[in-house]
Amino acid sequence: MPERADVVIVGGAVIGSAVAYYLRKLGFRGSVVVVERDPGYRLASTPRSVGGLRQQFSTPENIRLSLATLAFIRNLKSEFGEDAEVGFRERGYLILASPKGRDVLVRNVTLQQREGADIALYDPPALAGRFPWLSTNGVAAGAFGRSGEGWLDPSSLMMLLRKAAQAQGVEYLHDEVVGIEVSGGRAVSVALAGGDRIGCEKLVNAAGPQAGKIAALAGLALPVEPRKRFVFVFDCRNPASELAEAPLTVDPNGVWFRPEGQSFIAGCSPRKEQEPLAADLDAIDHSLFENEIWPVLATRVPAFEAIKVTGAWAGFYDYNTFDQNAVVGAHSDMRNFYFANGFSGHGLQQAPAVGRAVAELIVHGRFLTIDLERLGYERVVRNEPLAEANVI
Repeated sequence: MPERADVVIVGGAVIGSAVAYYLRKLGFRGSVVVVERDPGYRLASTPRSVGGLRQQFSTPENIRLSLATLAFIRNLKSEFGEDAEVGFRERGYLILASPKGRDVLVRNVTLQQREGADIALYDPPALAGRFPWLSTNGVAAGAFGRSGEGWLDPSSLMMLLRKAAQAQGVEYLHDEVVGIEVSGGRAVSVALAGGDRIGCEKLVNAAGPQAGKIAALAGLALPVEPRKRFVFVFDCRNPASELAEAPLTVDPNGVWFRPEGQSFIAGCSPRKEQEPLAADLDAIDHSLFENEIWPVLATRVPAFEAIKVTGAWAGFYDYNTFDQNAVVGAHSDMRNFYFANGFSGHGLQQAPAVGRAVAELIVHGRFLTIDLERLGYERVVRNEPLAEANVI
């Protein structure tokens, strides 16, 4: 157990491992310790993610982060070797809009295209021609990622970054941070559940859904909490052949589905009054599928009138209750305390880019690759939310 580290990272899943990896890649030679309470990642959000990668956001920073992660995946083998693989399936996202939501969708697509994303806007006849399995009733437009969007294997990405960080001397500890000592306006050490204490020069909060609790240990207020989300697996009795290659499709009311092998997966964000309790991660509310998801699926895809649920799982969003956007960067007063939190469901797809951004702050004192100043903690202090509309 080290008595001191130059950088302590709280949380060793995909975000924490990305920060650790990029610290070494950018030439940081100090000691780096990652504290992970769940080394098998059984309860971690990363392996329970559906692994989406999209550029269809309403905030420029989110589009740029996802484009950077796309470039990371495109260069995976040159970066990590010929055996590197994350199973990226480039089938796109299809986001549908009702007449009421059409103008917002058009504005978003215009922004996405301006940022360099390969997104096409389709009217209902074009949607019907491109996706013959889709019912366009009640749909005014659809945005489709023609390239650069799809999904990947979350665990593969996480372990690729973790192993690369370990190979460069980053130490991973199986323990839990239960206290943070603050002195002179700085975080100076972390207390571990096992009884040890590690001094630190810099502290990175990459604790995912527990990030709000970690910040509170240092006396800081971070509006991030765990929000439970369900993913349902189902089989279709008579699927159209084209459905096997369908994009991740999002109905105007937020219900989404995509193919997964010979089956399909689906989910939706519950309404506020339906928000499930976060206490028992493995408890599944099947009524959400029966009452909310299946009726929408059957209406939007006629072949889904005859389906059977074969499985389900749940995971946590590290949900930013302030504006559903990430908080990235140093605390405005405690300058050696860094946030990489609150992604509200899109953390996996932005992990490599965010990991590099936080590492740039630590090594160079500023963002070099993508300017994320607007995602900083100061907006919380100023009560100036930077809302992300496309939270799926």
